Amino acid sequence: MGLGSERSPLQIFGIKMFARASFYPTLMYNIAMARVSSRKWYNRIDNHVILGALPFRGMVDALRKENVKGIVSLNENYELWLFSHNKEGWNKNNIKFLQLPTRDIFEAPCQSKLKEGVDFIKTLKDEGTVYVHCKAGRTRSATLVACYLIEQNKWTPAEAIHHMRSCRSHILLGPQQRRAIDTYYKDNNDSSSSNTSRKDS
Repeated sequence: MGLGSERSPLQIFGIKMFARASFYPTLMYNIAMARVSSRKWYNRIDNHVILGALPFRGMVDALRKENVKGIVSLNENYELWLFSHNKEGWNKNNIKFLQLPTRDIFEAPCQSKLKEGVDFIKTLKDEGTVYVHCKAGRTRSATLVACYLIEQNKWTPAEAIHHMRSCRSHILLGPQQRRAIDTYYKDNNDSSSSNTSRKDS
C-alpha cells in the first residue's frame, strides 16, 4: 500500500503542488552547493553503481567516461523535461533508461519499484555502470541504491547506509525511506531463508 493512500485527496493535491513548486528552487540550491561546497554532483558507490543528482543533457560525455550503460531515474516526468533526457533521449545516446516515478520530499519508492530498479542494475552489471538519480541524489535514489547494496552484498540496512554515506556524505534518508529500506531487507531475507530451508529439506 502506498503512502499516498493514507492521505486525503486534498492532502495529496497539496503535496503534489508543493513538490512541483519547490523543484526548480531546490535544484538551483543543489547546483550552488555543488559549486561552493565539498558536495559532488555524483559519487561512485561501487564498481557498478553511481549515485547522483539529475544528469543534465550536457553530461553525456562525462557519463560515457564513467562507462555508464544505464540510468535509473526516480523523477517524475516534469522533473526531466527541461534539463535532462527522457527514455528516448538516453536511448539515442546508447544508454538504457528506466524511470520509476516517485514524488519528491514526501515519498519513498514502493517495493515493486525498488525491486524493478535493483533487477535493472543487476542486468547491466556485465556491461558497465548504472547511474541512479533523483533531483539531488540524496533521498529517493539513495533509497534504491541502499536496497541494491543490501541484495548485492547481503548487507543489513545499517551497513548499506553506512557505506553509501562514506561515499556520498550528504545523503538524506527520512523515516519513510528507512521504512522502505527495512521492508526490502526483511522481504529479501525472508525469501532467502525460505529458499535455504527448502534446499536443506
